[in-house]
Amino acid sequence: MASFLVEGGNKLNGSITPQGAKNEALQVICATLLTSGDVTIGNIPEISDVQKLIEILRGLGVQVINERKGTCRFNASSVDIDYLKSPGFAEQAASLRGSIMIIGPLLARFGKAVIPQPGGDKIGRRRVDTHFTGLQKLGAKFEFDAENQWFTVLAPQLKGAYMLLDEASVTGTANILMAAVLAEGKTTIFNAACEPYIQQLCKMLNSMGAKISGVGSNLLTIEGVATLSGCSHEILPDMIEVGSFIGLAAMTASEITIQNASLGHLGIIPDSFRRLGINVEQQGNNLVVKETENYEIETYIDGSIMTIADAPWPGLTPDLLSVLLVVATQAKGSVLIHQKMFESRLFFVDKLIDMGAQIILCDPHRATVIGLNRQHQLRATKMTSPDIRAGIALLIAAMSAKGVSTIDNIEQIDRGYDSIDKRLSKLGAHISRI
Repeated sequence: MASFLVEGGNKLNGSITPQGAKNEALQVICATLLTSGDVTIGNIPEISDVQKLIEILRGLGVQVINERKGTCRFNASSVDIDYLKSPGFAEQAASLRGSIMIIGPLLARFGKAVIPQPGGDKIGRRRVDTHFTGLQKLGAKFEFDAENQWFTVLAPQLKGAYMLLDEASVTGTANILMAAVLAEGKTTIFNAACEPYIQQLCKMLNSMGAKISGVGSNLLTIEGVATLSGCSHEILPDMIEVGSFIGLAAMTASEITIQNASLGHLGIIPDSFRRLGINVEQQGNNLVVKETENYEIETYIDGSIMTIADAPWPGLTPDLLSVLLVVATQAKGSVLIHQKMFESRLFFVDKLIDMGAQIILCDPHRATVIGLNRQHQLRATKMTSPDIRAGIALLIAAMSAKGVSTIDNIEQIDRGYDSIDKRLSKLGAHISRI
């Protein structure tokens, strides 16, 4: 198990480019299973979750050729479905939640799929009902072996259907969408997720010959086709990394330029930081976070405390609430952070309280932050990263703290952030990996 030693209190300066979007990468890589043609994907982030998924595809017989850094060519003309029954696949899939998105493509193309209960972050209850309910609407039948935690899904022929999803699940929408493109007839998905990740997946599938309309809305219509062909696709910059870098600059009172941030796909992320008083400027396709020693949280018109909450797109992504919470600890004023989706994601605040932050954990979903206005610098401490997003939030806190902090279990951070220690060190951060 690796750890970070972080010497806090150092200002950063310079430019940084966000990696390719992790969540999009997991979806579009799964989509390569839908065709026997070559699919070339660029701007793939070199992070452990993506590498695990690529290894799963290799095990299935998909040919993966690294053409250059960040670009791979996939060919799924010789898929071995029997690999799904192997102990190796069970171990790989159980450690990666994104592996559940191979079900839709395999079901559409081969009529069957088997997968263990998916793993991933331990951030609370993360049900997969939306995936299977949607696939059932298309004609699939599934069984769940509760004793061994295995799902088996069968569908000799998928048929289009109307469905109203019980929640706007991003991975659930992606899985159903990938199954529907090869289903017979018309499929209508209402209350579909419409995050940029889904928009990009639709763009890629349409370039492969799919017929998807309503892209960017919560009502998707798919006209099933017989086959799909190969294509080339470029992954967007990771909006979660962009938000993380904004938070990092704010907490360390640094000026950082985030290059090629794809501003049109960030939604309300920059404005959410501006509500905390952060000076974020747009310069072309770059974001510049200005050095700000003191920043003040907005209040509502009547003077009541601001609430920042996650919501389905175009609302605020839940993946950035941990970062926003950390940024608020050094602001002037108070804010209520409301994490609606996951009931364990705010439990990392006990580490921040140990560092001197003033936070009241109201319940598993809500935390009130009373900003210190930089009158008291956070203290260095020893902590453990519980998940990807809490991990980066704790790293940001450590970089603003006085003294040397230790962060254990940084494999969680590596799952979502490519070589984050080396990239931040180029900006002037003092981080050692041990």
